[in-house]
Amino acid sequence: MSNAAKVSEFLDRAKVFYFLTTDGDQPKGRPFGFHMLADDKLYFGCGTFKKVFTQLTKNPKVEVLALNGSEFLRYDGSAKIVQDDALLVRVREAMPEIMDMYDKNGWEMGLFYLENGHAEIRGILDLKEEFDV
Repeated sequence: MSNAAKVSEFLDRAKVFYFLTTDGDQPKGRPFGFHMLADDKLYFGCGTFKKVFTQLTKNPKVEVLALNGSEFLRYDGSAKIVQDDALLVRVREAMPEIMDMYDKNGWEMGLFYLENGHAEIRGILDLKEEFDV
């Protein structure tokens, strides 16, 4: 299993994870649920009209935090925005209701992955696994 697949699998088990950015010098976090593994890259998406998208374009250094039972995942890197119609087709297949809502409101889905990613899977007191993604 690739390292990107390990992160994706952990996020699948966690269901909801937290995406952390900064707004100027203020940390910001919010729950995310969507991620998609394609061509061994782990993609995330959010509306380009949302503050989180503006934040990650101004400062692409971000972190994902997920909890699954007594283990948690930290995954950080630099957000790399991509424009890929084939990926958007896959997003539409994965979550048609949300994409229909975006279409009805004229919203755009922004897709990105983390470059130079680094992940840690930890228990409460110990490091279970650490790897680059």
